Amino acid sequence: MRFSALIISIISTFVLIIPAIQFSPWWFVGVAIFGSLALLGIYDLIQTKHSITRNYPILAHLRFLQEAIAPEIHQYYIEGNMDGRPFDRDQRSLVYSRAKNLTGLKPFGTERDVYSDEFEWLLHSMAPKPKSTEPFRTTVGGEQCSTPYSCSLLNISSMSFGAISPNAIMAMNAGAKADGFAHWTGEGGLSSYHLKHGGDLVWQIGTGYFGCRDEKGNFEAESFAEQAVLSQVKMIELKISQGAKPGHGGVLPAAKVTPEIAKTRRVPMGQDVISPPGHSAFSTPRELCEFIGKLRELSGGKPVGFKLCIGQPSEFLSVCKAMLETGILPDFINVDGTEGGTGAAPLEFTNSLGAPLVEGLIFVHNSLVGCGLRKKIKIACAGKVTSAAHILRNVAIGADWCNSARAMMMAVGCLQAQTCHTNECPVGVATQDPSRQRALHVDDKARRVANYHHNTLESLAEIVAAMGVDHPDQLLPHHVFKRIESSRAVSYAEAFDFLEEGSLLDGSANQRFKAYWDSASAEMF
Repeated sequence: MRFSALIISIISTFVLIIPAIQFSPWWFVGVAIFGSLALLGIYDLIQTKHSITRNYPILAHLRFLQEAIAPEIHQYYIEGNMDGRPFDRDQRSLVYSRAKNLTGLKPFGTERDVYSDEFEWLLHSMAPKPKSTEPFRTTVGGEQCSTPYSCSLLNISSMSFGAISPNAIMAMNAGAKADGFAHWTGEGGLSSYHLKHGGDLVWQIGTGYFGCRDEKGNFEAESFAEQAVLSQVKMIELKISQGAKPGHGGVLPAAKVTPEIAKTRRVPMGQDVISPPGHSAFSTPRELCEFIGKLRELSGGKPVGFKLCIGQPSEFLSVCKAMLETGILPDFINVDGTEGGTGAAPLEFTNSLGAPLVEGLIFVHNSLVGCGLRKKIKIACAGKVTSAAHILRNVAIGADWCNSARAMMMAVGCLQAQTCHTNECPVGVATQDPSRQRALHVDDKARRVANYHHNTLESLAEIVAAMGVDHPDQLLPHHVFKRIESSRAVSYAEAFDFLEEGSLLDGSANQRFKAYWDSASAEMF
């Protein structure tokens, strides 16, 4: 059906030639029309700029016609849009514009409702600083790490081989290589496509231990070590939970398991691939810390961290107590918001479980500050991060850097068709169908990924200068305001409680945190 318009055009062209020759030259009008469509369809198949026309020759031009009628959908955007609403046209247009190196300027002013209860803004200075000429980075790796990593403030968040196509993985990694940032693998294993273009990798280990598991699905130290020491692997991340479906394991149906996926994940063909809800390598906070120490040792001293969406507060504080008792610290903690995306999840999990990014990030930051550990552990975050304004808001309230999956998918051509779970992605991003994958041209989309990252960090540097500081790490909660009522706005410093250094240890933390802290134990979640 995808090629029906092309096939009909070709057949019609040849069919109409006969009456044009035998009966009337007027039939050549039809030959010209259908012949032109056939040539357009053939061109669509061989061009590399538009993925959707490679998969839907001729038919995809109906989409472009709609854009021509309503050009604001792609050409109009507002920098910022930090309010956590659905991923709307402003955010999509921001990503597309930066990926395609289009101008970021627009006429007139904001069309956002600045008096809505969700509006946020960054505070600028009357004494702006000169714009930094070097991209901002942060060094990840504590005292227990022997090979620290210099990390960009924006990176590619976790997307597994199996969830997205080989071409999408290669385009993202080549883009990361071109502009010097990191590519999280997702829990689906370390594939040859991740390694092909040489971009920095953060290998994520999930509950299924894909790529480093034995026949029973348990963690296998030997296979982990032989891959973790690869020079392209810069850090290791242990996935505890994912924002879009915390506490829920994933399922890759047997029909979608290709021989390459089976080899990468180290699973048998012909069976559903199941990620358990929880880990089998540890069962207590203390054992989690010990496992982190083991991963760091097996990887040759590389930075090791863990990713989670915040659920029960006392459980995370139990991990903090285990860190203090064992002396084993992660090099980073990656906070995922419940608004983060996924290829497939039960609707109730997506809508009702887990803390949103802002609340989860502030809680993790407060917990580490209260335990006296914040200066020793970096914090990353993810959850609909698309713009420099998002990054700076998150840094001001506790993050050291941000990861983005959705924006990077859009940079390689994602249209948010929401067919990820069907294997019928129209642009070759979230599919294992070879005929659909080919629509995504790796070199072209790699440039767009690099462009998006580069232009976003350029905007970030401009905003930092306008705010009157030299580096994003100088930003604090009072630099960001949010409206909480139509007639009242407050800074994040006023809207949330921020703990003092060591306040959980000396008992001076607020009663709510003290209650969570008192109920936490390093011996149980």
